[in-house]
Amino acid sequence: DDGSTDGSGALCDKIAGRDSRVRVIHQENRGLGGARNTGIENALGEWIIFPDSDDWLDEEAYKKVLVTLRKLVGGGESVDMMIANYVYEKVTENTKKVINYRTALPADRIFTWDEVKYFRQGHYILMHSVIYRTKLLRDCNLALPKHTFYVDNIFVYQPLPYVKTMYYLDVNLYRYFIGRDDQSVTVANMIKRIDQQERVNRYMIDCCDVMALKNKKLQRYMIKYLSIMMTVTSVYLIKEGSPESIKKKEKLWEDLKKKDRRLYKKIHDNLLGRSMNFKSRLG
Repeated sequence: DDGSTDGSGALCDKIAGRDSRVRVIHQENRGLGGARNTGIENALGEWIIFPDSDDWLDEEAYKKVLVTLRKLVGGGESVDMMIANYVYEKVTENTKKVINYRTALPADRIFTWDEVKYFRQGHYILMHSVIYRTKLLRDCNLALPKHTFYVDNIFVYQPLPYVKTMYYLDVNLYRYFIGRDDQSVTVANMIKRIDQQERVNRYMIDCCDVMALKNKKLQRYMIKYLSIMMTVTSVYLIKEGSPESIKKKEKLWEDLKKKDRRLYKKIHDNLLGRSMNFKSRLG
């Protein structure tokens, strides 16, 4: 209960009174990242997943996930990360779009980064698709920025060098609600909160020495993901349009270059990176 004012805390206490498995933690508002940090610190389970408040998990898919995890534990095995499909639920349009990983990941068995296949551009492991081993999140010292939107990107980036074993279950587990005007991912809100997007982007640059990673498949994946983040931040700074935002965009790229010239070159020299830095109207 992250400082709610709508009676959610009292409702949670009522549910906890009926079910001993439910434990309620009340805290002053710390935003999305702060609430997840508290969840990670206090979680008792072997694995952890974070559904957002307006999303849901498919019941039948969830049962298959639990059966699979229990079989792994029963067989003396464990995985650092389980991946499942997620579904864009465009409720107002009554449409669905399933995002799966069939072309990128081997299914129904434990695998490592060496066995990962091809992630096409724009196809990534997102918060909606991951279940982490709780201990791994603690071991990688994940501490999400408080009072900040868009920390989902950190959640599926910083822990990856610690992930050694994975399991892909081809079920449509996470249902991602799309359609509210006040959602954080609308264009208007992305522009309004561009400072938070930039903060997350800079955190991702600093949290991991990507070019030092020994596994080249993991390294390539993380470079591609950071490239998309640099692109998204740049696009919304450009769309905001003020001279200050344009300067922030240029400084973001300059700071990446100062931080790691090789990483900068990898990201800047691809099509997305070059297009974000054209000086003309085309840019």
